[in-house]
Amino acid sequence: MKESIVQLKDVRKTFPGVVALSKMQLDVRKGEILGLIGENGAGKSTLIKVLTGVYHPDEGQIIVEGQERQFKTPQQAISAGISCVYQELNIEKLLSVTDNMFINKWIRKGPLLDYGKMHQIAQDMMKKLGLDVDVRKPAGHYGMGVQQMIEISKALLANAKCIIMDEPTSSLSEKEVEELLKICRDLREQGIGIIFVSHKLEELFQLCDRITVIRDGEYIDTKDVADWDNDSLIKAMVGRSLDNQFPKEVGVRSEQPLLEVKNLNRKDVLHNVSFKAYGGEVLGFSGLVGAGRTETMRAIFGADPIDGGEIYIRGEKVDIKNPKDAIRAKIAFLTEDRKGQGLILNESIQNNLILANLKGYKKGLFLNKKDMDTMGEGRINELSIKCPSQEERVGQLSGGNQQKVVIGKWLNTNADIYILDEPTRGIDVGAKVEVYQVINRLVKEGKCVIMVSSEMPEILGMSDRVLVMREGRITGEMSRSTDAFNQESVMKAAWEV
Repeated sequence: MKESIVQLKDVRKTFPGVVALSKMQLDVRKGEILGLIGENGAGKSTLIKVLTGVYHPDEGQIIVEGQERQFKTPQQAISAGISCVYQELNIEKLLSVTDNMFINKWIRKGPLLDYGKMHQIAQDMMKKLGLDVDVRKPAGHYGMGVQQMIEISKALLANAKCIIMDEPTSSLSEKEVEELLKICRDLREQGIGIIFVSHKLEELFQLCDRITVIRDGEYIDTKDVADWDNDSLIKAMVGRSLDNQFPKEVGVRSEQPLLEVKNLNRKDVLHNVSFKAYGGEVLGFSGLVGAGRTETMRAIFGADPIDGGEIYIRGEKVDIKNPKDAIRAKIAFLTEDRKGQGLILNESIQNNLILANLKGYKKGLFLNKKDMDTMGEGRINELSIKCPSQEERVGQLSGGNQQKVVIGKWLNTNADIYILDEPTRGIDVGAKVEVYQVINRLVKEGKCVIMVSSEMPEILGMSDRVLVMREGRITGEMSRSTDAFNQESVMKAAWEV
């Protein structure tokens, strides 16, 4: 058995009214990749913050290479060899790659910074990770994949013995994911321990040596990856079996389209995008990252300008210049960036739920608190949002519960057309099923649901029709009722020129 690098033993962490961790166990060994999985709200984020010195445990032990440690600051955890690459990258995009790697650990030459030496070290580190980048350029010049490698480089420069990767693939393209997994394997060969946090089961099975499951703040089990399968892992994670991960229900499609888009154009981005979307159906949009799916949805919602094209709702042409116009036209848009564009993190759950429909809760010049309280409790129960109360700040919730708040915000508008851009990104399989049930309910009510997703099983599992985009154009359409409704057809339309 390999020696342990980092262990948690019987760790407990509480907040007012909430037990976040109880008797938590963890053991990551030298030269292994340990998968960590649990539902949103299971305690993964709290566990990571305890390991990295952001939180101090109320009880229990943190043991690093056989020695008990107490971290009062993140710097103490880094000095002990524990680093974290967070889902929300800590990158200063205007600074160079070198500056990002050496922040707070500058190399000096007399009174000046030794940029020659730092550039060389940064360049060598990037090459070591298989990247050919100009480290003198701003970090924001490069995509998410390179920015993530910068974060990993920062950890390696700090002589990390254990690197925590928190949902590292959630915003990466397929090629970038492959590169990241290769880097993880290389780091394992160097004897570094990795805690790989992910909701994507296929990644855990493909990459990890062992998988640890936690649920409701408690340790459930750790087993070799060969001793888990999809069903046993899901059951351990959610405490129940999910016999149908994609509970698709077919609605009654409207005779006429609720939404019709004709020749939507934007220079160098969208090229004559045309399609029809009906009530009582889920229209899926597939394609590679950068294919123009999100740009199409933002254009329909008035968030981005267009150079030409027409939009019709129930057969009538509408002029949508901004999101306010779209909301008046009964269009809802769940953005893929829930934290940056979907929520106000410092506001309460209740206040976020009414953001898109303030007028609906006004009583004269003031907001009707009684109606807001009733609505808030109803949405929390309906969407199974885990929280102490509706006055809790949204920023304190797990990613999956934040996503449910965004969905609740748009349900409060009683829209006819729901555009859902990556609606299950970064949430666990249990929460995903709950989102799918909301989609089913909307379809049953005759609403039009447009779903953008980068997950092929989700697209095929929940859509009635699939449109495929490539380089700003629609390149394929598949219907559930035909033999062409399969992964091969979708990938062919997404890749072939």
